[in-house]
Amino acid sequence: MTIRSWPSAERPREKLLARGAEALSDAELLALFLRVGIAGRSAVDLGRDLLDRFGTLTRLCNASASEFASVPGMGVAKYAQLQAVLELARRALGEQLKDGCVFDRPETVRDWLRLRLAPLEHEVFMVLLLDQQNRLIEDVELFRGTVNQTSVYPREVARLALERSATAVLLAHNHPSGAREPSQADIALTRTLKEALALIDVAVLDHFIVAGNAPPTSLAERGMV
Repeated sequence: MTIRSWPSAERPREKLLARGAEALSDAELLALFLRVGIAGRSAVDLGRDLLDRFGTLTRLCNASASEFASVPGMGVAKYAQLQAVLELARRALGEQLKDGCVFDRPETVRDWLRLRLAPLEHEVFMVLLLDQQNRLIEDVELFRGTVNQTSVYPREVARLALERSATAVLLAHNHPSGAREPSQADIALTRTLKEALALIDVAVLDHFIVAGNAPPTSLAERGMV
């Protein structure tokens, strides 16, 4: 049974237009992305197949091209479309951060970091450079590998802040293992950077740990900054 034969109120496109995107299930949203089904399988069926194969939207979005294309009805063209949608979302959130104070948009910061860092299979340390109004000047990937005091150099963070005329920074890195709790190395690194940047009047406002699709952990909220 094709989607066109469904009652109008149950079709994903009509349902979205009438009630908003939040009213759709994950499978229905995927159906709108896929647009068409295959013989014997509607687009909603294919959406359910993808969720069954990968378990969660996060794993689906993080799948490699070969993993995605292994699902019947999928292919590299659909994979490219999915990656384009994800990148558009990242860029839209990044524009919001540059347009206003990051503390007016705490969830936007978290969503942007999650989209940027959660899919990575390697550990990355990032610095978000902020101006006097706490608007994003630039985000810089500073290091890849195991993040600790010996791998992230305070002078590099200080140099970036001075070059971009930043008055504050947000720190962020991911835990590919999925562990949400900050390690002792994370806490020690935060304190080291805070002390070093204070010498040039640059404030460390927070350090976020990104782990999977959960909201990033804020060290400031834990009283660790």
